[in-house]
Amino acid sequence: MNPTWNAVRLGLRRGGIELRQSLTTPQDLLGYFFPVVVFTVVLFFVRDAKIAGTFSVGELMLPSIVGMSIAVTGLVNLAQLLTVEREDGTLLRAKSTPNGMVGYLVGKTVLISGTTVISVTVQLGAATVLLDGVGISGAGSGLTLVWVVALGLLATLPVGAILGSLVSNSRSVGVVMLPVMAVAGSSGIFYPLSQMPEWMQGLAQVFPVYWLGLGTRSALLPEGMAGVEVGQSWRHLETFGVLGAWAVVGLLLAPIVLRRMARRESGSSVEARKRKAMQSIG
Repeated sequence: MNPTWNAVRLGLRRGGIELRQSLTTPQDLLGYFFPVVVFTVVLFFVRDAKIAGTFSVGELMLPSIVGMSIAVTGLVNLAQLLTVEREDGTLLRAKSTPNGMVGYLVGKTVLISGTTVISVTVQLGAATVLLDGVGISGAGSGLTLVWVVALGLLATLPVGAILGSLVSNSRSVGVVMLPVMAVAGSSGIFYPLSQMPEWMQGLAQVFPVYWLGLGTRSALLPEGMAGVEVGQSWRHLETFGVLGAWAVVGLLLAPIVLRRMARRESGSSVEARKRKAMQSIG
């Protein structure tokens, strides 16, 4: 068997094992589902509020929250995992096996993708109970949501891995949030991008966050809402193209960046970071 494909196969198996373990760990479950609980509470209180007597606030919030959760999960969660496991020696062990970094990246992709899908499913379930007529409206809507979520994760997770490889320790991982929040804040994921200056519209459409928001809105909102979007349409072809391009580039670059980062790892560097962490705690 090709060594790379063997690493992918082992990564898939490892990701499945980590996903099962994570879903039986109370601390992990709290981290995954606490934001969903907060969203459900907010949705409960705004379920009857209307905008211009037509759409409810909850209907407009749902796709934005779903899209944002996918983006933040892909861009931030993997970066956090990477920095923590860089400190505890997990990456060093992965480095010591043939194509270990490829298997590591595949495993983390499976883990985070699995928890994201579960989180989105719970969000949609809560919305279906609390809001009348909101959510997936048919086979076409469901299919759109599936490919947007899948392609959105593929587009953001490798970028998260690259960002995590640039952070020296877990205490500095908050720095990753700054560019992510800046991109999200200007992406139109919570409001129509068409209402922003043209230069900002062009900049936002370079990044995957905008297209994630557009894709989730196209799946979960009525067709008539496309009139407030850029181009007055959901632009599925462009969404697929941009997210696909980010996915391809990210999947090609992330293993290279991770391997270069792993080359600098050694037993002494891991031990030095552990001592520094203990001193900061003490």
